[in-house]
Amino acid sequence: MCAAKSLPEDLQVFLDGQTDSGSFHHADHVRMAFEILRRHDFPTAVHAYCSSLKKIAARAGRPAAYHETITVAFLALVGERLAECAYDDFAAFAAANPDLMEKAALEHHYAPERIRSEIARTTFVLP
Repeated sequence: MCAAKSLPEDLQVFLDGQTDSGSFHHADHVRMAFEILRRHDFPTAVHAYCSSLKKIAARAGRPAAYHETITVAFLALVGERLAECAYDDFAAFAAANPDLMEKAALEHHYAPERIRSEIARTTFVLP
């Protein structure tokens, strides 16, 4: 595991499952993934990120909104990009990886019927 870095306040709110789902957009998801993956190894980051999203969805009264494959696959893409290059901050990461700032980024990896399947929603599936 990486040496601990101080947590931005919004990351701590996210990890506590207290993020307001109504104002939590795709770019915010990617930024939280970036921040978690800069601080933890991949398995630890996946556990923390998935747990937080599930709490946020449940608090919003929409637990079925959580999608396991989309969540883990996006984390893997962010993690891969972080392994390829060091970024000073999220702005630099976002500028260098504009494809990840689009929800459609996984369309290059998954067939629509695969990613929309019920099994993909509840269990991570490979493309």
